[in-house]
Amino acid sequence: MATDPKKYALNHTMLRVKDPQRSIKYYELLGMKQINKIENPDAKFDLYFLAYDSPNSRAAGEHWTGRQGVLELTHNYGTEKDDSFKIANGNSEPSKGFGHICVSVDHIQAACQRIEDAGYKFQKKLTDGRMRSIAFALDPDGYWVEIIAFNPVEKTENIKETDPGSYRFNHSMIRVKDNETSLKFYQDVMGMTLFRTSEQSSAGFNLYFLGYPGDNPVPKESSNGVNPTAEREGILELTWNYGTEKDADFKYHNGNDEPQGFGHICISVDDLDAACKRFDEKGVNWKKRLTDGRMKNIAFVLDPDNYWIEVIQNEKMKRTSNW
Repeated sequence: MATDPKKYALNHTMLRVKDPQRSIKYYELLGMKQINKIENPDAKFDLYFLAYDSPNSRAAGEHWTGRQGVLELTHNYGTEKDDSFKIANGNSEPSKGFGHICVSVDHIQAACQRIEDAGYKFQKKLTDGRMRSIAFALDPDGYWVEIIAFNPVEKTENIKETDPGSYRFNHSMIRVKDNETSLKFYQDVMGMTLFRTSEQSSAGFNLYFLGYPGDNPVPKESSNGVNPTAEREGILELTWNYGTEKDADFKYHNGNDEPQGFGHICISVDDLDAACKRFDEKGVNWKKRLTDGRMKNIAFVLDPDNYWIEVIQNEKMKRTSNW
């Protein structure tokens, strides 16, 4: 029984939603499709799994556990009827921690116009502020969805069409207190590779992009001068604001304490038992071991900021569960 972190995948990001039909409609506008649903009527919640699944998508038709770039929406029954229920999007106190998910698109001006034409709001439009190559759309619960391009922005401004089937669920961003501690954890313990670093020293923060390259190594530069990781899926972005590591009382909100919103990221692995044994040997803090509770096919590791990381079996590599 062995495990190879090079075979791991950043499978999904989980967000709680108030009204699943409203949320699914939004993410379908962005080109995603529902690829699985797990109903839990006894516990009064359902899980919806969405991903890019058109013929030119990276993992079209594959089992959901074998993919990168899956979005899990969790719906607790009844929230859609509760006028006072509101999701915490992670970008304001007291729930600051999770930041956004990011979709990369072909023609960013046309893609943003299409979202606006459908009646959805933006946290930041392309033309706002000094960064004219990114936008932030707002989903129905107020989660931020960053929009980036895999074609140069200046070459697509006169293009009016966009193909949502070509989009990618590129990354998920979480804020971390101590960059060195988190980078060591995600590389040494979770087995990720640091793809690139963006140092914004004048603004007082750094961005780190990590993931599992698999058989697809990351080029240092893209052929067309844009972000070389824009066409990938399954990337984790860590945002570090300078100085937080020196404040003993500082901590981020993990999304699972009240007020709730973001739930977890999820790693799918080649051999679940062996991977959990390896994590044990690395001295991780467990939220849930495989042997805890009634669900014996999932585990949860805590990262240095107490974000939850679900660990599941990649069913493409070893069939263990019928989901």
